[in-house]
Amino acid sequence: MNARAGQPNVRETADAMRPSRQINIILRKSDSDGFGGAASSIGTETASGGRTLPQHGPWAEWQRELEKLTGLDNVKELVYEIYALLQVNQLRQEAGLQSLSHVYHMIFKGNPGTGKTTVARLLARMFQGMGLLSKGHFIEVERADLVGEYIGHTAQKTRDLVKKALGGVLFVDEAYSLARGGEKDFGKEAIDTLVKAMEDYKNQFVLILAGYTLEIDAFLLTNPGLPSRFPIQMEFPDYSVDQLIQIAEGMVKEREYAMLPQTLFKLRELILQEKAESMYHFSNARFVRNVLERAIRNQAVRLLSQYPAGSPGRQELMSLRPEDVRTN
Repeated sequence: MNARAGQPNVRETADAMRPSRQINIILRKSDSDGFGGAASSIGTETASGGRTLPQHGPWAEWQRELEKLTGLDNVKELVYEIYALLQVNQLRQEAGLQSLSHVYHMIFKGNPGTGKTTVARLLARMFQGMGLLSKGHFIEVERADLVGEYIGHTAQKTRDLVKKALGGVLFVDEAYSLARGGEKDFGKEAIDTLVKAMEDYKNQFVLILAGYTLEIDAFLLTNPGLPSRFPIQMEFPDYSVDQLIQIAEGMVKEREYAMLPQTLFKLRELILQEKAESMYHFSNARFVRNVLERAIRNQAVRLLSQYPAGSPGRQELMSLRPEDVRTN
């Protein structure tokens, strides 16, 4: 576990006590490859020993995409397991063996800003590249997109969105909100329509339901047929403070800004405060992005005030100072 600033909260302490399965993906260049050669050998090391991944196939591309994401070791391992299953199924078909049809509908659990949408988009591309989905496009919806205003309207809206998603991934964010209105709410109609679509269009699209862990668990109990239809469930844990600082540094670098050491210290204090006040619904990287975007606006106002008649210079234009970083 990465070192954290300040005292760990209850959740972090509990997480540290759980056994973890970590996968480290290592790229090793083949001796016969020249600079920028064709295929690299990809290997992994786990706590139980080493194993070698296939030297050919698209995994190297997906691995590079995953490695851009901070943390999420359990998610990265599960994505590899899905890739391995698809790859071996193809090999079984080529060998004339029976290839079973698997269900890839998923549940993503976790707080906002933990990478759920990013991973879903990556999976859509991977499924298309591996031949599971014909298009690999990604459609993100929420309750308002599915639920209508009168009887029958919800079913039609939901069916239309499913049809648009055929060949790709339908991602329902805050899916538990479909069950919040009780028996007379039209959200239940959307759930029933989605369940039916999963049967009618089997293997033609992948449905991913996402949301807070506790709310999603309660949502799955509202329909007896739901849990068995989502065999893959991914947990997206909150980022540690150090991981959020790493994410922040990547965000400012991408925008060609830089944070002074005092600015990083100020940002760390704000993250610790927010985590303490929003233990169960902390917005993780989303909080960091919002703080930095506000800091950039604050910096712009400060520079125009300090240099009303001239240019601040390149270094000043890039630097985010502690006074720029605030939440109010």
